[in-house]
Amino acid sequence: MGGGAGGDGEAWADQEQGNGGGRGGGEAKRSEIYTYEAGWHIYAMNWSVRRDKKYRLAIASLLENFTNHVEVVQLDESSGDIAPVLAFDHPFPPTKTMFVPDPHSVRPDLLATSADHLRIWHIKSQDDDDAAAANSNSGSVRCNGTAQPFVELRCELNGNRNSDYCGPLTSFDWNDADPRRIGTSSIDTTCTIWDVEREAVDTQLIAHDKAVYDIAWGGAGVFASVSADGSVRVFDLRDKEHSTIIYESGSGGGSNSAGADGGAASPTPLVRLGWNKQDPRYMATIIMDSPKVVVLDIRYPTLPVVELHRHHSPVNAIAWAPHSSCHICTAGDDSQALIWDLSSMGTGSNNGGNGNGNAAAAAAAEGGLDPILAYTAGAEIEQLQWSATQPDWVAIAFSNKLQILRV
Repeated sequence: MGGGAGGDGEAWADQEQGNGGGRGGGEAKRSEIYTYEAGWHIYAMNWSVRRDKKYRLAIASLLENFTNHVEVVQLDESSGDIAPVLAFDHPFPPTKTMFVPDPHSVRPDLLATSADHLRIWHIKSQDDDDAAAANSNSGSVRCNGTAQPFVELRCELNGNRNSDYCGPLTSFDWNDADPRRIGTSSIDTTCTIWDVEREAVDTQLIAHDKAVYDIAWGGAGVFASVSADGSVRVFDLRDKEHSTIIYESGSGGGSNSAGADGGAASPTPLVRLGWNKQDPRYMATIIMDSPKVVVLDIRYPTLPVVELHRHHSPVNAIAWAPHSSCHICTAGDDSQALIWDLSSMGTGSNNGGNGNGNAAAAAAAEGGLDPILAYTAGAEIEQLQWSATQPDWVAIAFSNKLQILRV
């Protein structure tokens, strides 16, 4: 294992006329790409949110064994290497990893993983008061005489009250407006809202007719989910008996999925959901085995604002820019990560809401929207995350490699 700086070129190819993304200014000598090679296939991956832990990520393995692996890795800016700072075994392959949304480090340093259960891990160091009293069996590793971080399993949460068995968790989202809450999605058709501090279920809903594949928060008490039933549904915890269907993949609505006889086609599963944190009117979803990304406006259900059609193979991941309301990154089996500017679609704060349909129709008439930047990786990109606290960095995972790319 080991990381290296791929500093021999710019990460992104500019898809428009103009300067090819050479936005370094005085930092032009810094590498645009850093690569880490794990000893196994990477699937789950995410950025740390703490401002005092720059360039730190958690990655997890995808192995067909019970025992899988999680590594916390960090870029050493002076050497240009990404190296592991913490590694531990994990039951089953994690479907997602996520650090506590705590940029100012006022909470314990927590990492959540989803697989058969939701697990919360506490990353400790010898600087912690509770770690100072830890005994020699604490799991701390000394490297070159320096105490390294170690991890403790804080809690293991099973949403099935009646059994040790739990339908595997497909995904989860940690609520950045209320970090006590984590929402999980499961193949058993439920979404479960956990109170992490009480280690107890706050709410459990039968969210869909089939397996739920992803969940995303849109505020302190509002979340959305996507499912094998082909729908995007929005839930408000103040009214748990009802949900709003924002989109259905088999309903037409510009999705080119209507049956040849003019009737509605059977829905195609929706596998990923991204909610725009800068403008929560907008979300994006991925259709299973489709090269298309569907962008939705929750004020206009069923009809997409725009569909992004420039991938040549199925899309696997989407990430809205954490600092801009109108930029989104998508990645897929064509080994490409594409960044799009959706401001012409009405997704900017300076655009009125009524022009969305007209803008989308105009784009469709012109052959669709083109991305503004593109990056080609060495294999199919399975995971993509845009750093919330370092918004000029995007991370991708493909095969056994993690790359962080300067935007």
